[in-house]
Amino acid sequence: MNEIIDRINTLKKEKNAVLLVHNYQRSEVQEIADILGDSLELSRKARETKADLIVFCGVRFMAETAKILSPDKKVLLPVKNAGCPMADMVTREDVLELRKEHPAAKVVCYVNSSADVKAECDVCCTSANAKKVVENIDADEIVFVPDRNLGHYVSRFTKKKVILFNGHCYVHNKVKSDEVARMKAEHPDFVLVSHPECPPEVIDLSDYVESTSGMLRLARDSDIDKFLIATEIGLIERLKRENPSKTFYSAVSPLVCFNMKKTTLGDVMSALENEEYAIELDPEVMQRAAGSLDEMLKYI
Repeated sequence: MNEIIDRINTLKKEKNAVLLVHNYQRSEVQEIADILGDSLELSRKARETKADLIVFCGVRFMAETAKILSPDKKVLLPVKNAGCPMADMVTREDVLELRKEHPAAKVVCYVNSSADVKAECDVCCTSANAKKVVENIDADEIVFVPDRNLGHYVSRFTKKKVILFNGHCYVHNKVKSDEVARMKAEHPDFVLVSHPECPPEVIDLSDYVESTSGMLRLARDSDIDKFLIATEIGLIERLKRENPSKTFYSAVSPLVCFNMKKTTLGDVMSALENEEYAIELDPEVMQRAAGSLDEMLKYI
C-alpha cells in the first residue's frame, strides 16, 4: 500500500494534480486526499484550484460538477462506472415536463443530478445549503428534484409550495424509524444526528439534521461526546478518526454506498498514470449547467 501511495504522490507532483475526495470514500482513499469534504466544499475547491488535473474520488455527478466549474481543467473519475442511482432517477425530459405542469415554479435541483438535468434547472443546491437556496429563490412555488426526502425536509422551513419529485438516495432511504427509535432507547445519553436525505419519520426523531460537513463541525465544535449518526459509514469513520475522544455509533445497521466504495488506491494510481477516465460534456450543456451551479455557490 505504501508503494502505491508513494507513486500517487509522485504522479501528483509531476502532473500538477489535485485529489478531491468525498466523505463517503474508503478510509484509505480519504487519508490521501488533498481536499476531503462534502459536495459543496468540493465544488468550491474545484472552481478555485490552480491544478491542471483534477482526480475526483466520488461518483460521476460530482466529477461532472467539477468539470463544469473548471472547464479548462482535465477532470478524471478513477472508476468509470461509479454512478449515483438517485442522480439516475431524474432526466432532462422529467424536468421539462415538470416545467410544463408548473409554469410558475422555479426548479431547484440537488447537486446529486446529471449535467443534463442541471442545465434545465434554475439553481442547484447541496444538502448543506438547500434551505437557504429555496428560501431565497425568487418564486413562491419550487419544484425540487430529485430527492423527495431532502425536498420534504426543506419544505419544513419555508412557506413556499415545494413540489417534490419521487427520487431518493437508496442508502439513506434504508434508515428506518423503528430501528432508530430502538437505538435511541438503548443509548439515551447519545444525540441522534441524521442526514437530510433520511425519510421524514427519521428526521422527526433526530436531535440534529446536518449535511456531512455539518456533522463534522458539530462533532468538532460542540461539547457533545456521544453520537448516533444516520449516514454512510465513510463519514462515521472520518468522525472517529478526527475525534478520538468521542463516541460514534451508526444509528442503524451500517449504511454503505457501494458506488462510493468502488474507488481503491490502485484506481487512483491508474487514473493518474493513464489520465483516465476523463469527463467529457457537451459545451452547451456545460454552459447552461454552470448557471445553476453559479447560483448555488452564492448561498454558502
